[in-house]
Amino acid sequence: MYKKSFLQPILFGLITILFVASCDKDFNELGTDIVGDDHFGFEVDSSGTVKIYNQKLGPIASNNLAVNPLGFYKNPAFGTTQANFVTQLELSSFSPTFNNTTPADHPNGPTVLDSVIIEIPYFRKFIDKDDDVSTYQLDSIYGETPYDKDIPTTVNSKFKLEIYQSGYYLRDLDPNEGLGAAQPFYTDEDNIINPIGAPLNNSPQADIPIEGILNADGHENNKFYFDKREHAIKGLAEDGTRAEEPTRSVPSMRLHLNKAFFDNLILHAPAGKLADNATFKNYMRGLYFKVDHGSNSGSGNMALLNFKAGKITLYYNEDKKKTVNNVVTYPRVFKNFVINLGGNSISLLQNSNENTDYLTAANSSNEASRVYLKGGEGSMAFIDLFGTVDLKGLTPNPNYTTSSPASLINPRFILDPAYDPSLPISDTNPKYLNTGPNGISDEIDKIKANDWLINEANLTFNIDDSRLGTNVDNSIFEPGRIYLYDLTNKQPIVDYSYDLTANGTYPKFNKITFGGLLANNKGFLVKQIRGTDGYVSNKGSKYKIRITNYVRNLVKNDSTNVRLGLSVTENINTFGFSKLRNPNSNVDRAPAMSVMNPLGTILYGTNIPVAQTQEYKKRLKLEIYYTKPN
Repeated sequence: MYKKSFLQPILFGLITILFVASCDKDFNELGTDIVGDDHFGFEVDSSGTVKIYNQKLGPIASNNLAVNPLGFYKNPAFGTTQANFVTQLELSSFSPTFNNTTPADHPNGPTVLDSVIIEIPYFRKFIDKDDDVSTYQLDSIYGETPYDKDIPTTVNSKFKLEIYQSGYYLRDLDPNEGLGAAQPFYTDEDNIINPIGAPLNNSPQADIPIEGILNADGHENNKFYFDKREHAIKGLAEDGTRAEEPTRSVPSMRLHLNKAFFDNLILHAPAGKLADNATFKNYMRGLYFKVDHGSNSGSGNMALLNFKAGKITLYYNEDKKKTVNNVVTYPRVFKNFVINLGGNSISLLQNSNENTDYLTAANSSNEASRVYLKGGEGSMAFIDLFGTVDLKGLTPNPNYTTSSPASLINPRFILDPAYDPSLPISDTNPKYLNTGPNGISDEIDKIKANDWLINEANLTFNIDDSRLGTNVDNSIFEPGRIYLYDLTNKQPIVDYSYDLTANGTYPKFNKITFGGLLANNKGFLVKQIRGTDGYVSNKGSKYKIRITNYVRNLVKNDSTNVRLGLSVTENINTFGFSKLRNPNSNVDRAPAMSVMNPLGTILYGTNIPVAQTQEYKKRLKLEIYYTKPN
């Protein structure tokens, strides 16, 4: 039975994946039962000691993240987060040549820079296509309802965006570590960037068709918004002719940058400055994206962006020498040069107007009645299982053979001489001889003494939607997933490593058996959706994480009962850790994936009086489903 029950959740998870991967519509409407409430008559125990504590993180290393937030996000339960960003740049090719140095080579004039465009794609979902025009819905965007030109009230999502030349060099290696480790940069280092000069995205708030600038609504700077519409650009061929049909591209941040600055930086660069990226990164130290509420009284938007997929394109024209039948001409040709957003980067976060209940709870060292998990420069939690009482123990049998199953003739522990195998194991008929303290929790020893076969073990975290505000504020997203890990050793727990379930369509739903995904009160996995009215539907009420193999190892293999960490996560497939600027006795690092995610949730903790009946029922519990020995 032990083997069969172990395979059951794995097989169930694999079957589930097939349904989840089939189509988004089915996934949203039908959900996926990841909780596993049908346990086929197994015994269940939820008496094990569980204690959970909050931990405020403070500034945390945020360099070179896979995705980075930009903008503003307000959640009344936590406060307001402002996300700026700085990144180095990398040349697409080295030592480029421009026809602007020798007058004899350009009788029609030197190289002319036509425009400079920065483009950073948005995460999006394709919706429909009509007459070659595609419509999209933006993904990973939070806060106010994203701007829609047909819905006037969505102007609250706009904010001021300024892009500056960075004056700070983001070095690769840490001199404090003897240049043997990567240099960490932290979320609170906005003040070191030292932006130079005026903003580079300085297009006037007007439409200038001859320049290709359509900024009457201010979307390129003073009234920026994340635009869900695709781009339709009629490009230029090398001979200067413009295409009849536009080239369409997915929604992205597409802004004009200052031509004079890039003309001087690239077309008239000093000798050797464009020879390689190492030199270029010191010459042009990067771009700094700074957000501000500006004149907008709304809360703004925050989006997760893959800045490393971004690029700056310089469009220019110059003379090109051409010889035909010994006749030399200099036709004007149109070219482009690309600079990529690459190298080192920092996510720069500022929290303000933080909720006093959040601060009080997150900074408390007491066992928590409510658990505050928040990404970015936020908070996490840690969990202790099975208590610390160790008054008695079991003595290992020195003759136990691990190659054979445990039995009365091959017991793991010294048998009690008075044990009667014809009767059930109980306090009056103990199977094993009880001795003094053995360095193992008495609760774990009790499971061993009773010879339980662990079929499943999980932790269930219920959301306190009244404190989070999701029961009244329909614009708030809940984190789609939380992550449980070995805090002591800063590594995944065994259940994470053993879970190989994968979802090729939605990789964020990999490791579905391990869990941590947002589910409703019936245990069905949910995917939140923002409607055209701005409201978020398909909200969840709990998270469940399986720790079956972790508990089995404590019981069968005498593994160490470590302290567990809990955080929000942006991506379950990566488990690296980021340093805290100010480590404490409980934690010195937190999952890097939590730094990327700006969302937060409030969960019921363990320090809830029994008298608070309804809240006590929702407290964090460890449930162990087991089979008694025959």
